[in-house]
Amino acid sequence: MTVALFPGQGSQFRGMGHELFDQFPALEATADAVLGYSIRELCVEDPRGQLDFTLYTQPALYVVNAMTHLARMAAGAASPQYAAGHSLGEYNALLAAGAYDFETGLRLVKRRAELMSRASGGGMAAVLGKTGAEIREVMGSAGITDVDIANLNTPNQIVLSGREERIAEIQGVFQAAGARYVQLRVTGAFHSRYMREAERDFGAFVNQFEFRPLAFPVVANVTARPYVRGRVKDTLVTQISSPVKWCESIRYLLGKGQNEFVQDGPGDVLTNMLRAIRRQTTPLIVDDEPEDVMEPEQVEVRPQPSFARDQTPTPPRPTGPGARLGSESFKLALGTSMALVTGGMYRGISTPELLTKVARAGMLGFYGTSGQSDAEINDAIRHLNDELGVGGRFGASVTYRTGSDERETALIDLLLRQGVRFLEASGYVSVTASLVRYRLCGVHRSSTQDVIVPNRVLAKVSRPEVAEAFLKPCPEPLVAQLRSQGLITAEEAELASRIPVASDLTVVADSASHTDRGVATALFPAITRVRDDAVASRGWKDPIHVGLAGGIGTPSAAAAAFIMGADYVLTGSINQCTVEAGTSDIVKSILQSLNVQDTSYAPAGDLLDFGSEMQVVRRGVLFPARARKLHDLYRRHSAIDEIDPRTSEQLESRYFRRPLAEVLEQCLAQLPADEAAAVRKDPRQSMKRIFQWYFDRATELALAGESSEQVDFQIPCGPALGAFNQWVKGSELEDWHQRHVDDINCRLMDGAAELLAARAAQLQAVDGR
Repeated sequence: MTVALFPGQGSQFRGMGHELFDQFPALEATADAVLGYSIRELCVEDPRGQLDFTLYTQPALYVVNAMTHLARMAAGAASPQYAAGHSLGEYNALLAAGAYDFETGLRLVKRRAELMSRASGGGMAAVLGKTGAEIREVMGSAGITDVDIANLNTPNQIVLSGREERIAEIQGVFQAAGARYVQLRVTGAFHSRYMREAERDFGAFVNQFEFRPLAFPVVANVTARPYVRGRVKDTLVTQISSPVKWCESIRYLLGKGQNEFVQDGPGDVLTNMLRAIRRQTTPLIVDDEPEDVMEPEQVEVRPQPSFARDQTPTPPRPTGPGARLGSESFKLALGTSMALVTGGMYRGISTPELLTKVARAGMLGFYGTSGQSDAEINDAIRHLNDELGVGGRFGASVTYRTGSDERETALIDLLLRQGVRFLEASGYVSVTASLVRYRLCGVHRSSTQDVIVPNRVLAKVSRPEVAEAFLKPCPEPLVAQLRSQGLITAEEAELASRIPVASDLTVVADSASHTDRGVATALFPAITRVRDDAVASRGWKDPIHVGLAGGIGTPSAAAAAFIMGADYVLTGSINQCTVEAGTSDIVKSILQSLNVQDTSYAPAGDLLDFGSEMQVVRRGVLFPARARKLHDLYRRHSAIDEIDPRTSEQLESRYFRRPLAEVLEQCLAQLPADEAAAVRKDPRQSMKRIFQWYFDRATELALAGESSEQVDFQIPCGPALGAFNQWVKGSELEDWHQRHVDDINCRLMDGAAELLAARAAQLQAVDGR
């Protein structure tokens, strides 16, 4: 089975289609009649130099694309399983799928070209070497609000669209950020807000035509998903002013198992993009989409938002015996059918696709914001809002770091703007103003004078005194500070004393990443007692649930947690080794092979001064040993120059694979000038930056799957995954390609319920003797 790809503007050249016109004289005659000029002359000879003008480019490409596809079909090729087209090419994809006939499609394209060519004064530029998230970050930092992202072609090839003079003005901003910036030879700001007038006029024109059901799915530029019944016209109209999500479209198709792609049209632009996308990304695994069939109908055409998706929440799927475990009030408060939460994994490893599956299976999952830029977090939350609805069954994990108050404030601002209702607070040793602001936002009295608290904070704790702080009311000094700054209302400030900072506590035993090596059987009862005392002394009205995390990888472990009285369990390491997890395939293969003894403790690179540890994979890698070596050097020396020459040479040749001085310069280049100057003057800070570069690079290598440097992979993981691997050994789940996050967590809960039922039956049998 193949995917037919159809190119858009930029693929045209004089002479295109010269071998096709003799094969399809009827189509040529139809095109000449609709357009009022010779399409063969325009494409093959272009005597008046019109081929690069939008008014002529779009009809010409539509005709040549159509003929190319028909010629391939006539040669005996099988019908495509999917189709997609880049911008103008999408009209050919719909033609191939039978939405309309050749003449109707050409009339649509002709009108589209007329309207788009009228929008003069616009410009476009290709930004190379930066991701979409990085470009949004640059634009945000520079205050660029009047330019839109028009095309997301590959991970590192993004096209901007805006007023011609503005596109020229901002060139230096992107070049200063290290990107290549190429202004395109166009006269319009295509796929941007500046095309909305053209979009409105085109909508009125499209509405006079009837579209037929599609013979096979067509992936839309606007949504990067197949067209859905009843929305083909709307989506096609919206495309004019919306970004072309080409990279995501190809990733979606790859995720559907499509590996054979054919470009039906001139040039090799799409072929080259496909190669780059395959090399730089992973397939996008998503739930099956609604059947993309459109019945013939007349519909009112209205411009739709960029993600034109059904906002109706998907109900949790039917659940097994695992749904009976845990606290019913916890499930009611979170809107879930299971008392299981998936924890946030740093660097976005808990992807939006993963969290969508978790939510639709009746559980709650958290997006890991640590190590992510604001733009990346914003994109992920928007994706989840589109999939699950604003305030849907997902949350965000916020990890506190000393001295990062500004970062925390910006992150909480973002989450509140996006309507995120669940927050996982990780690494906190005390309550902060930003955390209080999140908790109090929207707090109000109901008509019956009950206190309504929209936002829930699930605090991860591993020490009783930290649990105590989260079980107290929001600290009065912080409430007063927020009120004086106008960040909370008078009513929110008044009601602050009526609710605890945390709605729920997750007791974290020995776990992946940063860990205090807590023992679950000692820690959980101690913190449960702290909760009970707080409720008794303060009279909290709503239940404060206590869950358990760390080591939850098998039904036995989950069952033990519920026997101890856990209201819910939180899984972590096992979710990293699933199809939906956002790490590399080679890392997943390593994780799949682990046993319970294959993890180790290593210094945490972000907390070198504190000696904090994190739990990581040790099998097949040298990272734990090398990290300990670097921390030992950092502890014993005050400057990089104090390290003996032999050790320095070993670090450069084996650990860093480049001179240490070069590493320092790379680190300083990423800092503001004043901060870089301060670090350069401080030998110990310089050494710290150099060593932290190794930790950061070890993470990047693992996420990217650089097999040649596997020995340096930093892979956070706890023994729970080794236990899981032993549990599923010999089954289809032994292969990580068969592990889907919703399925493995449901099986874990169902297995725990069955195990508890069996143990209960055994006890009853003993009692009956």
